[in-house]
Amino acid sequence: MARLAEYTSSRELLWNLTLRELRGRYKRSVLGWTWSLLNPLSSVLIFSVVFGFFLQVQPPVGHPSGLHNFAVFLLCGLLSWNYLSGTMNASMDTLLGNANLIRKVYFPREILVASTVCSLLVTFFIELGVLIVILLLLGNMVLPWIPALLMLVAIQTVFVLGLGLLLSVLNVYFRDVKHFIGIALQALFYSAPIVYPLSVVEKAGTRTSFPLVRVYELNPLVRMVEAYRDVLYDLRFPPLHDLLYLLAWSFGLLIAGLWVFGRLDRRLAEEV
Repeated sequence: MARLAEYTSSRELLWNLTLRELRGRYKRSVLGWTWSLLNPLSSVLIFSVVFGFFLQVQPPVGHPSGLHNFAVFLLCGLLSWNYLSGTMNASMDTLLGNANLIRKVYFPREILVASTVCSLLVTFFIELGVLIVILLLLGNMVLPWIPALLMLVAIQTVFVLGLGLLLSVLNVYFRDVKHFIGIALQALFYSAPIVYPLSVVEKAGTRTSFPLVRVYELNPLVRMVEAYRDVLYDLRFPPLHDLLYLLAWSFGLLIAGLWVFGRLDRRLAEEV
């Protein structure tokens, strides 16, 4: 309860640190916040050419929306992935980048990680807003599903905050963590149905006695990407068991992140 009171009293600090992150992200950049749109759009263009044109990967027809568009299918999964990977990359440098502040004054250091997540959350909302406009122009009436979308964003925010707390403090003590995560992110990207539909894995599973699909779906990223597609692409509510699975992972990671952070926080000022 004492720790919770510390977090509550640090609301203004969280706000100011988040604003600092937002102001410094595209400082001295000519295009500024336009990059938050250009980066995912350039990725969609590249993946659409490679997977949609050359490899002829066919997206499923949205059910019941009837939408059949590879670029939108890709965006629905890519934006949530960018939020996750961006948080993992940025959080590892958060404590080291604020070493002077940590050494000078005491405050709940978790606030630094939370401010990084909040700044990336703002970018995520901007990207989702653009995606919603695109979906509406294509005739996909996604507006009634915005509450379900906000629920998914809240679940993922808890998920990435737990990951960010873990990675940020571990990277202070073990600098190899950043290099390992760089490799792991490449594998994680293709471990979820972002640039390919889930039916590709299901088809591969029919050719082997190994329970490939069941093992594949243990990956929480699979269910997260599919949940976003359910809401945005298919216009339907995600399966309840998928949401419960994501909630368990999210709060499990948050509890683990807070516990590890609390254990290693004692010598943080000496290690950064």
